[in-house]
Amino acid sequence: MPRVSQDHLDARRRQILDGARACFARHGYEGATVRRLEEATGLSRGAIFHHFRDKESLFLALAEDDALRMADVVAEQGLVQVMRDLLDEPEKRDEEHAADWLGTRLEVSRRLRTDPDFRARWAERSEQLTAATRQRLIRQREAGNLRDDVDVSVLTSFLELVLEGLVSHLAMGLPADDMEPVLDLVEETVRRHRRSS
Repeated sequence: MPRVSQDHLDARRRQILDGARACFARHGYEGATVRRLEEATGLSRGAIFHHFRDKESLFLALAEDDALRMADVVAEQGLVQVMRDLLDEPEKRDEEHAADWLGTRLEVSRRLRTDPDFRARWAERSEQLTAATRQRLIRQREAGNLRDDVDVSVLTSFLELVLEGLVSHLAMGLPADDMEPVLDLVEETVRRHRRSS
């Protein structure tokens, strides 16, 4: 029997995550049945659960994948850039992927509220985004770009709260055309203001 290459396994895992993202976003966690996951991924239950122990592990892997992508953006450009990416012009982004990401993010929020076991498992994963935000803010403070009268942990919580509010705003289908100036204000709020001489 020929051995399957790591590239093939990685591609299959990506295929499962991409299909599952759309399925969870469209049907929610409970509604994402194994049959629907099979249809969304184009793979059998055996292929899906060869890569993931169960549906919860698949959902957590998906949420973790999204958190890692966000952490990469945060490390390079900051949490406000993650928010700007959510508002990007439709022609600059994959509209379907953005809607699926938003749906998954909302499903994570719902499960955090209603499922203590999920909340405990998710706590480890969500720390990656918080840590990336905190490290970015520390670097910005050391470079003299960040206000120094507020603790970095408070600024981190502030930015995460704004992100959650923006996600809720978008999820409710409210207009986002006027959000760029709001994000400019958020960015300005955390910057260090230099006194003019």
